[in-house]
Amino acid sequence: MGDKAKIAYSERSNLIRIEVQPEALKEVALRLRDYGFDHCSSVTAVDYLKENRMEVVWHLSSYSKPELSRYTAGLVASVTRDKPEVASLVDVWEGAVFLERETHEMFGIDFVGHPDQRPLLLPEELMGTWPLRKDYQLKKRREDLFKKGGAPL
Repeated sequence: MGDKAKIAYSERSNLIRIEVQPEALKEVALRLRDYGFDHCSSVTAVDYLKENRMEVVWHLSSYSKPELSRYTAGLVASVTRDKPEVASLVDVWEGAVFLERETHEMFGIDFVGHPDQRPLLLPEELMGTWPLRKDYQLKKRREDLFKKGGAPL
């Protein structure tokens, strides 16, 4: 992967962390898939509010290569909180389709090229509020819902 990725390994957890610049994400993802990481088990994000950025993380594993089956690869791309967008990897791992939708809904990250970013889990009154971001104000949201006659959370 050369200079396109920064790799770290934790022997204790068998986690391989692969940090990439967003513009190299698709290329590195394809190389990981071709190497044998054939399954995307989760997609999530980590919000670094004070740094005005988020990390998008795809957790990858292998069903096809027994020698890789004990490892989890975390493919990580950083995005700004102001314009959080990154390439969708659904065309690399089809199973990421619902995982990226959930991450979009909970963090507001736009997965460019995703075939369907319709809401998946949240009730309509919470659309666009990004409840897993660090600056989400749960108490205020509850008060707003009660004033409007909505159900308590």
